[in-house]
Amino acid sequence: MHDDLVDHLTRSTPLQRGEALRVIQDVLAYFDETTEEFVRRRHRELQGQGLLNAAIFQQISADLEYRAVAPPELTLRQLRRIVYG
Repeated sequence: MHDDLVDHLTRSTPLQRGEALRVIQDVLAYFDETTEEFVRRRHRELQGQGLLNAAIFQQISADLEYRAVAPPELTLRQLRRIVYG
């Protein structure tokens, strides 16, 4: 799986083949999260840091722009509906 990427990482970093494969699998699993799962997870994380919803939803909106495959832009209301239904 992803042999060309594993080869690239072993050539360009000090990672061994098994380590490179684990890194790739971790990154793919991270980006395998749906938009809804990401929004809910980030909401919990930011809430745990003591942020209020106004700041949380602004941060989540900004975070979504940097996902590997950026979802369509969501309004603050849409973000709230993902979290609260």
